[in-house]
Amino acid sequence: MSDRTPEHTFSDLVAGYVTAYDRDRSIVDLRTSDGRNLRMTITETTSAEFLRNLGDPYLDASAHVDDLLRPGRYLYAHGIFYPGRGEESFMVRRLLFLGRKPGDFNFEEHGWWARQLGELARFYRRAQFGTKNPVDYADYRTILRLGGDKSDHHVQETDTISRLVYGMASAYMLTGDEDFLGVAERGTEYLRRHMRFVDRDEDVTYWYHGVDVRDGVESKLFTSDFDDDYDAIAMYEQIYALVGPTQTYRVTGDPRISTDIESTLRLFKNFFHDEQRGGYFSHIDPILLSPDHESLGHNKSRKNWNSVGDHAPAYLINLFLATGDKRHADMLEETFDLIVEHFPEDGSPFVQERFHADWTPDRTWRWQQDSAVVGHNLKIAWNLMRMNAIRPKKEYVELAEKLGRSMPEVGSDQWRGGWYDVVERTLREGETAHRFVWHDRKAWWQQEQAILAYLLLAGNTGDEGFLRHAREASSFYNAFFLDHDEGGVYFNVLADGTPYLLGNERLKGSHSMSMYHASELAFLSTVYGRLLLHGEPLTLWFKPRPDGFPDRVLRVAPDALPPGRVRLDWVEIDDRPCSDFDPVAMTVNLADATGDVVVRAHLSPVED
Repeated sequence: MSDRTPEHTFSDLVAGYVTAYDRDRSIVDLRTSDGRNLRMTITETTSAEFLRNLGDPYLDASAHVDDLLRPGRYLYAHGIFYPGRGEESFMVRRLLFLGRKPGDFNFEEHGWWARQLGELARFYRRAQFGTKNPVDYADYRTILRLGGDKSDHHVQETDTISRLVYGMASAYMLTGDEDFLGVAERGTEYLRRHMRFVDRDEDVTYWYHGVDVRDGVESKLFTSDFDDDYDAIAMYEQIYALVGPTQTYRVTGDPRISTDIESTLRLFKNFFHDEQRGGYFSHIDPILLSPDHESLGHNKSRKNWNSVGDHAPAYLINLFLATGDKRHADMLEETFDLIVEHFPEDGSPFVQERFHADWTPDRTWRWQQDSAVVGHNLKIAWNLMRMNAIRPKKEYVELAEKLGRSMPEVGSDQWRGGWYDVVERTLREGETAHRFVWHDRKAWWQQEQAILAYLLLAGNTGDEGFLRHAREASSFYNAFFLDHDEGGVYFNVLADGTPYLLGNERLKGSHSMSMYHASELAFLSTVYGRLLLHGEPLTLWFKPRPDGFPDRVLRVAPDALPPGRVRLDWVEIDDRPCSDFDPVAMTVNLADATGDVVVRAHLSPVED
């Protein structure tokens, strides 16, 4: 029996697990993620295909449908509901299979995510710089059209360059492609020369919102030009200015990057940090460097998820991985303790995301009001588990698991698959589902947060439910966000997975999108999948400078992983075996290196 009876003809997508297939009647019974049942009819015109990665050719499966429709298989079915046909009302037009047999998922193949990251890096390199070598960041443009063509928008935003740099540095770590590292290093240098302002009086560094480049003339944009943050210094823009340089620092140890990061951290401590009540203000006035000046308007004396929590995923965990510095672990601990203390609300499945200075929830701020960004809840769960690997606390795990268990029902599409954007935090009287604030579209970055949250929850706990959510989220992302025609990934798709290609959401580069989330997803899905879930080794590349890392120790842990789960098996320096490493701490001694060296670090999961 079907749990959905149509009253009019409409097309839709259904995601679920095959429970039965009657070949003679061409009837398939499907069970959705939340246990609803649907009976589908296969027709003579039903087509089928296998999931494919970026850069892979189309692989037709239409001739094998009878053999592939086996109980237990998770799949996607596009079709049309017809009224008046009872339980056989859904006529399937297209099937998407995720693997060769039940329980198989193509994205769990050994090299899937690494290949995807390489394709992403080649797309953005080609779109921004063509075939130039070395690349010239004077050519960089924030706005990229669907196919990667540049617009005539001339503002080079600091954060989007930094996000591109992150992606390129990550691609080098996973593939060893020197071209990607060259793009990352040139981008980092461009940020230092054109987007950085060193205030020697205050001994801090600021990062410009961007630079307007016209006819070879640069105009610096000191304060944000984005509507939510206009004419203020926004904490999240300063945070994301560090995302690319920090990832590059992990690879090279460039001391100039370290100096910039430390100087920016002094900016955060001296002017954004609330010394009395803890946490970081979201904005400061550009003249007086004050968080409570009237000029800030709706951003006066405010704190939010981005200003408090985004330090961790953007740069701070990676900085700690690169340095092992206790100060950075202390800062991480402070922010996550504050999240555990102030963000949850009794009786609500969602966290609170915006606050006044005294941590009173702010439910009237501009577009957010009393709504929940689904991806922020997932991002908190993911990063709490990372923080628990650095300084374990039961409160971190409890909140992460609580969010992991509550989010699917209130934030995911359990009929079609995928994760929604922004929903109302409070149920209206008589309703059982949280209303969408604007639409039911699904954004690429929110899928990333779901995938990483559930991969890490599953990798830490062994919970099959978390693993199922990770696989379902990975399935939807790989099925509907990869642009096989133009390259890169789509910003948004409709509820049924159709790309949404209007306005800013048709772009591959914008204020909101560069290379960061898609590359972070590919990098960390490789790390979590291989090392925590599938028992597979992982090789990473580094290229430390002779003056890199003050203690001359290269730290190669790929992420904040559960202690004792991963070890460093072998190391090569310039293709020669190296024995001077610590397998447990995952460190390599570089004291004897007198020039740039290429380090290959081979990591393996520790068997129970």
